[in-house]
Amino acid sequence: MKHVKIGLLGIGNVAVGTFRTLQMNHSRIERSTGISIDIIKILNRSPEKDRGISVAEGVYTQDPADILDNPEIDIVVELIGGIEPATEYMARALRNGKHVVTANKAAIAANGSMLQNLAVENNVMLRFEASVGGGIPILGTLSNALLSNDFDEILGIVNGTTNYILTQMTEYGLDYDDVLKDAQEKGFAERDPSGDVEGIDVANKLSILMSIIFGLRVPPEDIPTQGITSITKDDINFATQFGYKIKLLATAKKKDGAVECHVQPALVPFDHPLASVSNEFNAIFVRGNAVDDLMFYGKGAGPLPTGSAVMGDVIEIARAIDKGCAFDSTPVLKEYDDVAYAGEGKNKYYLKLIVDDAPGVLGKISSAFGKYGISIASMMQRPALRTPESSVPLVFILHEAERNVLDTALEELGKQSYVSSVSSVIRVEE
Repeated sequence: MKHVKIGLLGIGNVAVGTFRTLQMNHSRIERSTGISIDIIKILNRSPEKDRGISVAEGVYTQDPADILDNPEIDIVVELIGGIEPATEYMARALRNGKHVVTANKAAIAANGSMLQNLAVENNVMLRFEASVGGGIPILGTLSNALLSNDFDEILGIVNGTTNYILTQMTEYGLDYDDVLKDAQEKGFAERDPSGDVEGIDVANKLSILMSIIFGLRVPPEDIPTQGITSITKDDINFATQFGYKIKLLATAKKKDGAVECHVQPALVPFDHPLASVSNEFNAIFVRGNAVDDLMFYGKGAGPLPTGSAVMGDVIEIARAIDKGCAFDSTPVLKEYDDVAYAGEGKNKYYLKLIVDDAPGVLGKISSAFGKYGISIASMMQRPALRTPESSVPLVFILHEAERNVLDTALEELGKQSYVSSVSSVIRVEE
């Protein structure tokens, strides 16, 4: 029987989930593959901390060289997170002829092409299924089973933390700050949640997805990105009355020969499949010219779901090692010269203004929009929500507009004496 030995970099939540996944399914994996897969070294910077797992003596190490330069180790699994030193460790492992598996979306979004080239140069494999969608097998499916398709669009909820927060705000009428605190207590949100709630995590994942399905390399920092910190109970209530739920979406679609993309909260119609995706679950919708519409759904986070995806990559590589064909002849990340990037593009928008409760205000706002070619699809006012200053919220659904044009119109409106504030601007998904 072939024996494949693993070195695990890190022992946080995902690494513990990976360890447990292998431990509880070791016999089944061995029976199914005819390969014995074992973790023989784990990088643990805090060996005194209880991880809730039983590890044999001598497996833990505080020196990454015990894994990266260890001739016994076939596959290095990087689960420490962050761009550095994770990228440095993965590059070193690849140069040493070791296969690499990672769940690190930040490092792959920033340096995936470089790491992939190193894998090809050294006849080894780089896999990162767990970097997008947790336990959802999306990257391998797009790169293999659906490779015969030309994709027009990808749209998804790919961050469990923000989806949990928005779900709780929608279903129970809670404030953002209260739900965030609850999410942190339940382990759904980090102590510093900014990477999730500001949309940075989603931008990293969208960058990876666009490279795979469009062959377009867009750095995460170049993707128009907005998080959920400005979403209020009022926004959710108004969206509900219009027939929508608010979700943080990763969106990329082909239009007029280029690709538009953005990470933003969006109003999703009640009858859209993504509207029913709740709490920590993720869902990714794709449209191909042969397969038509598909949606992938499952737990997008958590130690065991993500550990399952990590182990899926490990098993794929182990099988290739067993067959003597473990080299990356068909890279997953792609970059084509004939694919253009068009930025955010044109969208419908939800808009909430706080304005004076006085005659003629609505007409002035309509005229201001008309000056920039922006038309109103629908409008709502709720006098019961008036403030002590006799201001009221006016809420609009606008027809499609270029965001830069809308921003110019809103900047001008914001200077008018009858407009107290531009409270919310949220994209509308149809």
